Amino acid sequence: MPPKAKITKDMILDAAMEIAREEGAENINARTVSEKLHCSTQPVMYHFATIEELKKAVYAKVDVYHSEYLMNMERQQKGVMLEMGLNYIRFAIEEPNLFRFLFQSGFAVENSLLEMIDSEELKPILSVMQEAMGMNTEQTKEVFLTIAMFAHGYASIIANNSLEYDEALVAAHLERAYRGAVLAIREETK
Repeated sequence: MPPKAKITKDMILDAAMEIAREEGAENINARTVSEKLHCSTQPVMYHFATIEELKKAVYAKVDVYHSEYLMNMERQQKGVMLEMGLNYIRFAIEEPNLFRFLFQSGFAVENSLLEMIDSEELKPILSVMQEAMGMNTEQTKEVFLTIAMFAHGYASIIANNSLEYDEALVAAHLERAYRGAVLAIREETK
């Protein structure tokens, strides 16, 4: 029986995610991962045929982490929608390299926000929003798109160090965007 591998696929993914977090996803390669794990590059290339394959696996791991981050709504000061929007922006502040990897690297499976709205990964988030707002699925998607574009704009500017974060100001803007989106949907259905 061959000896059990000391460096596992999960260890490689964790190390690569840390590199993405600390230095940016563009710095994920066999050498940097093997240095982080104090091993040769052989285990990295054994588990991942290409660095592109490794980056796609790391992207999926970061995507799950981001979704969990969004759904962690301990504060819920003014409701689910506002808290999710603020969490999205907080993620960009706390994890700017991971934010850029997820949303500015070209690794997303969906090519656009309009494709993402129907993805399996977004269904739990939309479900929470739909319940909180008391709207149907299509109405919820419309409100989500408005808030997502607004929050993404803020988050992108902040993640790229172009804006100082003022949570009270951002919360007020998100609240206005949310109220406006809900009001528009309700007026359209009259």
